[in-house]
Amino acid sequence: MNEGSAIWTENLVKRFGSVKALGGLNLSVKAGSIFALLGRNGAGKTTAIRTLATLIRPDEGRALVCGLDVVRQAAEVRRRIGLTGQFSAVDGALSGRENLVMFGRLYGLPGRRAKARASELIERFGLAAAASRPAKTYSGGMRRRLDLAAALLASPQVLFLDEPTTGLDPASRTQLWEDVRQLAAQGTTVVLTTQYLEEADRLADRIAFLDAGRIVAEGSPAELKAAFGNERMDVTVGADGDLDEAARALGRFALGDVAVDREARRISLNIAGAEAVVSSVMRALDGAGVPVSRFTMHSPTLDEVFLSLTKRTEPAARSSLDVVEFPADRKEVG
Repeated sequence: MNEGSAIWTENLVKRFGSVKALGGLNLSVKAGSIFALLGRNGAGKTTAIRTLATLIRPDEGRALVCGLDVVRQAAEVRRRIGLTGQFSAVDGALSGRENLVMFGRLYGLPGRRAKARASELIERFGLAAAASRPAKTYSGGMRRRLDLAAALLASPQVLFLDEPTTGLDPASRTQLWEDVRQLAAQGTTVVLTTQYLEEADRLADRIAFLDAGRIVAEGSPAELKAAFGNERMDVTVGADGDLDEAARALGRFALGDVAVDREARRISLNIAGAEAVVSSVMRALDGAGVPVSRFTMHSPTLDEVFLSLTKRTEPAARSSLDVVEFPADRKEVG
């Protein structure tokens, strides 16, 4: 196990009949960090979360959470974790406060402590005005915040969030992001799955892309975008400029084809090493006598990373697929 890791797995396998949902998952999550698991539907993200949260048992391999084995020490693991699933777990007939007190008792908190902790979390997540209302009257964002509060009742060391912002409006999603950042800043390790790539980019310290239940790429958002994304350049030619001449001048700098939008008088191309290329591009256009009215650079995105990895992990390519990992600074111990 890696020193300083809150979660560690080795060759974790989970099968459902003939389907291998986890195909040898090797994972290490640094304590106090935010770690995102991304991948296509069916890639194994939720199965990984449920296995680490002791809801299902792995068929092979080993997993430690807070240094505890998820199979042999499942009860101890559960006392140290919180979990918010894809769908709200609160009881709509109970008030927000009643829900939290109930969850507190289920976590084993004494009655007085459960009530005190519920009041703390109601204030923390801005639910005081609605605390006495039935949860079924809450908005989607309020219900997700109540879910998150419930998962935090026992002050977990590790919090698992399975698609926590699905269905939320932008304002509610932004608020939940801030809540997650504050938790990590206070030392909670957060592992989340999400379909929103921007969410992972904004929140995660490290990201792992899963395919067939194994990691095919891992690194910080910046590392992954640099490795798999492309910087894009858009050049808008002046009214008296020659689009075809400009496209020829820019072709030697492009990664792939040059796209020409004649109506907008714009040329788009993917490039590598933008800072080094820009001056050469401008000289090439000047040498071709092409006036430029606008010049724009676009940084790579996680959407491009996702599409690139999706192409790499098509069934025909999987047999020769290598894992791409950018190691975090961790000391290996026995």
